Amino acid sequence: MPIAVGTKAPDFNLKSKNATGLVDVKLSAGFGQKNTVLLFFPLAFTGVCTTELCDVTQGIKAYEAMNATVIGISVDSPFAQEAWAQKEKIGIPLVSDLNKEVTRAYGVEFKGLAGIGDTSARAAFVIDKAGVVQYAEQTATPKDLPNFEAIKATLARLH
Repeated sequence: MPIAVGTKAPDFNLKSKNATGLVDVKLSAGFGQKNTVLLFFPLAFTGVCTTELCDVTQGIKAYEAMNATVIGISVDSPFAQEAWAQKEKIGIPLVSDLNKEVTRAYGVEFKGLAGIGDTSARAAFVIDKAGVVQYAEQTATPKDLPNFEAIKATLARLH
């Protein structure tokens, strides 16, 4: 069960891989400046995850217009995430929660995905500039996408 709206968002400092190498992505670095959308997804190189993050990439200007940063989080390594992002032209930061600490802190661990192991569930959070969760959703199954209209409505209220 995801953490509740009104909760202080658990901070994190996770690795991302880009053209310059491994970089740290710290959630609280944007506090006071921008709202943040966190999109937890089960695994890179899978159909629904590819659809979700490619659609978000194509619509990124709408999030930027609402003063929001979007970050994708999965239990994949940053190297797998980078290869996937390059292949699919995903243009949002992807961060690696390989040890599942952030996934557990947000209450969105999915046990035994397809019999291969524990991953992040598909989930979405909107975190305001003060670091407080304003929207929290875990989809019913990993095949279901988050309610992006509700996410955008939350961001519009915060803008």
